[in-house]
Amino acid sequence: MSIELPDLAEGDFYYESLGNGRFRSTIHAQGAWNPHEQHMAPASGIMADALLRHEPRDDVRMARLSYEILGLIPGGEFEITTATVRPGRTIELIQAELSAAGRVAIRATAWRMATSDTSAVAAIEDVAMPAPDECKPWDGAGVWPGGYIRSLEMRIAEGHRAGSGKVWIRTEHPLTDAADSRDLARLVGLVDTANGIAARVSPGKNSYIFPNLDLQVHMYREPAGEWLGLDNMVSFGNDGIGLTSTVLHDISGPFGRAEQILTLRKS
Repeated sequence: MSIELPDLAEGDFYYESLGNGRFRSTIHAQGAWNPHEQHMAPASGIMADALLRHEPRDDVRMARLSYEILGLIPGGEFEITTATVRPGRTIELIQAELSAAGRVAIRATAWRMATSDTSAVAAIEDVAMPAPDECKPWDGAGVWPGGYIRSLEMRIAEGHRAGSGKVWIRTEHPLTDAADSRDLARLVGLVDTANGIAARVSPGKNSYIFPNLDLQVHMYREPAGEWLGLDNMVSFGNDGIGLTSTVLHDISGPFGRAEQILTLRKS
């Protein structure tokens, strides 16, 4: 039975803003597993954008984002609502929900933490990736289908193999038609790509599918710029569960980590 494709917005951006927290996705947000769904990457970006706009404060920054993927993310029109779950002077928890087709598709929470000058003891143990200009162009669309993957420029570092790889990605498309999102939201909107850059097995028929059920992003530094670097490892357990673990980089170096739990099934 054929599935009807959603009514998409048109434009060189991921989402058209319809006002009052409502959006419509374009073909650039199309997922890889199903043509009628959104890819989690831009969906997580537009939710991060909504959280950044929720009751903004200059004395805190977003340090952790936790996304629970509650089902297929329909393409087309959807709504994002935000709320403060745990207010606080130095630490607060905020939440966003993306609802489409009559249900919540993604629930996200973010810890915002008070900032202070700790430069005297600042140190990072994660090792920096080779810079984008030291890496070779890579066609991710040759591995994965969907409009989102086609929207990316990708560069791959030496030593890439199934299960482990280093890839830089960027996009010329803004998150919304307003093109006014912060770098943090735009870069978070690329992080979920990590699950596909060094797949242990080729996706498709007579192989395996391995979608992630969540996305956890921890940031010890706020990222900036247009390039996102993904240095990742993919592990498959023997009971149908896997994990993609990634060190996140911007052009200045590592800034955090991401984890994605996977459901591993034969296709």
